[in-house]
Amino acid sequence: MTNKDVIIVTGADLAPEALALLGDYEVVFAGKKPQTADLVDLARQHNPVGIIVRYGSVTAEVMDAAPALKVISKHGSGIDVIDQKAAAERDIAVKAAVGANAAAVAEHAWALILACAKAVPQLNERMRAGHWDKSTHKTIELNGRTLGIVGLGEIGRRAAMTGVALGMRVIAFDPYAKTLPAGVTLVSDLPQLYKESDVVSLHCPLTDENRGMLNRETLALFKDGAILVNTARGGLIDESALAEALNGKLYAAGLDSFAVEPMAVPHPFQQIPNVILSPHIGGVSDAAYVNMGVGAAKNVLAVLQDTATPV
Repeated sequence: MTNKDVIIVTGADLAPEALALLGDYEVVFAGKKPQTADLVDLARQHNPVGIIVRYGSVTAEVMDAAPALKVISKHGSGIDVIDQKAAAERDIAVKAAVGANAAAVAEHAWALILACAKAVPQLNERMRAGHWDKSTHKTIELNGRTLGIVGLGEIGRRAAMTGVALGMRVIAFDPYAKTLPAGVTLVSDLPQLYKESDVVSLHCPLTDENRGMLNRETLALFKDGAILVNTARGGLIDESALAEALNGKLYAAGLDSFAVEPMAVPHPFQQIPNVILSPHIGGVSDAAYVNMGVGAAKNVLAVLQDTATPV
């Protein structure tokens, strides 16, 4: 045991560069898959001044188990896994490492878009089974098609600019956007974006207002044969409605996030051939791992140093 204040990491590791910044604190790891009960026990045991959130959720129960807690810092940008209302009521700062994984997520969004349009996983599987589908297979050419971006934060802007570079017409919806990347046109509402887009890519945070925004009614607005990609939050999509839409309405979907994570098994998506799945790893790259860790650590230190009592 040390006399250092404790920072809990809801994961099993943190980038060495981030740990170096936190040298004045004792860092306690909660493990690869921490549950709420695990975090409550750790909080009671260590009474941390800070929590860095990698996996799992930080609830009011966790906060109440740590009277000294001053800051909860997300290892990434999505703070919907933190009970922000409870934190505000307890005067606990909530911070996000905004933009730290933007390049990684935007790249993964495009990996899914291209995999959907070019049927890469399916062709790979067919080749390994001994088939040669050259005479029967046709891919979708994206040049000249319309890409619809929902959310023009750091990730959405990168995804949009890639679409422009590939010769696509790029439209976007974001009521908070102050500037636009070159070649991107802002549309006034989501229905217009859904109706005009050949590819729709989600890059918005999950809020109470937009939860389930893609449902049977809104998916019906999509073009026949459109592609949907979600590297944002699973709660944006009614999964049963999407499963239905993939049976004739949509050409394909690429999903990196799900309503329940880890994805419940068995799940209808496992039996749908034109949906490509990845386990919420869009923001997991070599560079993003460092950037998110350093960003999260700096956010913790900024709050703790600001609230520290002068000697």
